[in-house]
Amino acid sequence: MPSQKFVVNVEAAVLNEGRYIMVIRSEKEEHAGGTLGFPGGRVEGHGASRNVLEATARREVLEETGISIGDMHYVESHLFNSDAGEDVVDVVFLCRYTGGKARPENVREVESVMWMSPREIFDYAKTPTWTRRSMERAESTREKLGW
Repeated sequence: MPSQKFVVNVEAAVLNEGRYIMVIRSEKEEHAGGTLGFPGGRVEGHGASRNVLEATARREVLEETGISIGDMHYVESHLFNSDAGEDVVDVVFLCRYTGGKARPENVREVESVMWMSPREIFDYAKTPTWTRRSMERAESTREKLGW
C-alpha cells in the first residue's frame, strides 16, 4: 500500500479587543489568491522540533503581519486538496495578540492586513467558505474561554 503524504498548514485566528487580524492573500499566491484569510503557512522541516504547530503559527503571523502572539488554543483541523493538488492538513489556533504594528511584511504573499470584527469577516465578499467556518469555530472557542 503506497504511503500518503500530507502538507501540514497552520492558521492563526489572532484576537485583539474583539477583532481578528486578517490578510488579503496576494493575487500571485498559488492557493486562494486575492481572498481574505487568517495568517498562516506550512510547517517547515527545520527549526523547532517541539510544539512545531505553535512555533509555525508564531513564525507565520510575524512573517505575514509583523505582530506577535501569546496564548494559543486549538480550534479545529481539516483536510483539503490545494490548488496545486497537494493533500493538506490545516490546523487552526485561536491566539492572543501581544504586540507589534500590523502591516504586510511580505507583499509577495500578503497584499494587505487589517483588524476586522467577526461580522466584517462574514460579510466580506472575498471570504472563502472555509474561512467563515473556521471563524465560527474560533468564535465558539473564544466564548468557551471567556476571552
